[in-house]
Amino acid sequence: MLVLRRRVGEAIQLGDGIEIEVIEISRTRVKLGITAPRDVPVTRKETVALAAENKQAGDLVESLGADGVGDLLRLLNNLSPESAKTQAGTVDK
Repeated sequence: MLVLRRRVGEAIQLGDGIEIEVIEISRTRVKLGITAPRDVPVTRKETVALAAENKQAGDLVESLGADGVGDLLRLLNNLSPESAKTQAGTVDK
């Protein structure tokens, strides 16, 4: 890993078309500005796993079809804590 020190207004260049500039520095955060070609995706690392989960869920829904999704929703509803209490007769009224 290359570690660089930059001040506000300074930037680093990655290849021919990607530039990362330090916009603002506070006590707990650094604000970066990223200039990149439109065909280069720029995402926060923590969203990569979420995007993969969303794609997997979308693929599952597509493979199940409308009837399969309805069946899955009914199954999930039956497994919820509220419905489990209702089925057991333990819901306070």
